[in-house]
Amino acid sequence: MAKSQVTFNKIEKEKKRLKKREEKQKKKEARKAEAKENPQGIQFAYVDYNGNLTDTPPDPNLKVKVDAESIELGIPKKEDRGEEEPVGKEGKVSFFDTSKGFGFILDSINQEKYFVHVSGLLEPIQENDKVTYELERGQKGMNAVRVKKI
Repeated sequence: MAKSQVTFNKIEKEKKRLKKREEKQKKKEARKAEAKENPQGIQFAYVDYNGNLTDTPPDPNLKVKVDAESIELGIPKKEDRGEEEPVGKEGKVSFFDTSKGFGFILDSINQEKYFVHVSGLLEPIQENDKVTYELERGQKGMNAVRVKKI
């Protein structure tokens, strides 16, 4: 006589699945019965100062009046922010390929090379030009941007 293909583990899993289904059905019936007993529920929902939903309205004495003129939209101008212009670094173009649109700048102080792309140029440059530039973080490291001949 051949053995059954259903293992003990499969039988246990099936029992658990059926038990969950029955519990879910019982919860559903309980919710329906509760809805029949108390059909009104919460008629209005209010949001308190913590952002939680409540059935009681907020206290009007705690209401804060905000002047529409005091709301500032957008980003403040540079002179309003109090930040100074970043100081440009100086260097020499060690390599630049105009056909590909990229090159490298050798810093005059610490002798580090920085990548420069044609999109970061303010005016055209060539090899051995002395330039000023600023640094920005790129995907693979620091890039020279706002590059200008001296």
